[in-house]
Amino acid sequence: MALLEIRDVVKRFGDFTAVNHVSLSVEAGEFFTLLGPSGCGKTTLLRMLAGFEQPDSGEIILDGVNVANVPPEKRPVHTVFQNYALFPHMTVAQNIAFPLKMAGVPQSEIAGRVDELLEDVRLQEFAKRYPHELSGGQRQRVAIARALVNRPKLLLLDEPLSALDAKLREQMQIELITLQKEVGITFVYVTHDQGEALALSHRIAVMSRGQVEQLDAPEHIYSYPKSRFVADFIGQCNLLDATVLDVGTDRMTVEIAGVGQCHVLPVAGAAAGQKGCLTLRPEKIKLGATLPADDSDEVHFKGKVHDCLYLGDVTIYIVELDNGMLVETMLPNSAPGRAKFFDDNDLVELAWRYDAGHFILG
Repeated sequence: MALLEIRDVVKRFGDFTAVNHVSLSVEAGEFFTLLGPSGCGKTTLLRMLAGFEQPDSGEIILDGVNVANVPPEKRPVHTVFQNYALFPHMTVAQNIAFPLKMAGVPQSEIAGRVDELLEDVRLQEFAKRYPHELSGGQRQRVAIARALVNRPKLLLLDEPLSALDAKLREQMQIELITLQKEVGITFVYVTHDQGEALALSHRIAVMSRGQVEQLDAPEHIYSYPKSRFVADFIGQCNLLDATVLDVGTDRMTVEIAGVGQCHVLPVAGAAAGQKGCLTLRPEKIKLGATLPADDSDEVHFKGKVHDCLYLGDVTIYIVELDNGMLVETMLPNSAPGRAKFFDDNDLVELAWRYDAGHFILG
């Protein structure tokens, strides 16, 4: 049985429905992420798990108990907030010990529990420092240690890395993964950062307009999005409008509007005449001045470089096809010497395999 079950939960604020009949489950020991843009309902859902908001209808089952109307202090749940909410007048050790003191844990037991958490988050030598004497990453680890000291069944994290710079955020992602594995506590993590969600999570619930658009493992959400919204929101993606011409057993033929025909992997329910779009990631597309056409599994199109974006490790090229359509492709800057291979208006050729993209009906 799942540790957490959210059953048909609805939350409204006046005429606005923030969470609209959401149902999902989270397994014990899982790193589960609620991902979506601002206003999609992910933070409202997290606040209902914490007890700061009550659902208008539906159930929140935690370890077999409906906690939908249980106050926050009586739930086996702790929350790490965006600003960490550390007490500035308390040392690191005192911050971590505070929940234990409030719970009436004997002083003789508190010191051992605090030392254990300090070791878990690798802050033993910072026990006597105050929050203002710590880096952003260290403060975050203190906040997590304080949330874990009561050994909750569920730890909620509300965009805890959003205030950190890019390099520190990457380091903290690795630390969070390691810490979650070590302590074995279920994490429910809220973020709007797609890369962060892909890096951290066992599973992701992508939310839009108060509903879950797709719930799956990161690699499936990235490679097999179920809707245009998910494809467009998760990473860079070309969305090519197309019509189904023919459906075979191992591939189907589609007509990309204004471009031409190509083969794609078949999808359930597809039939000739149906419209949809081919989702194609930039890294799946080959780019060259000319490309060999000896692979029958590939489709080739000609165009010219419209623009490019140098990102250090890769360069994104925007290629304009003969009909004016713009397609993004990507080349790694792995070769020595010149990193930029093409300039604006250079004539190029694109190619991709029939199984490189994913077709979405509708």
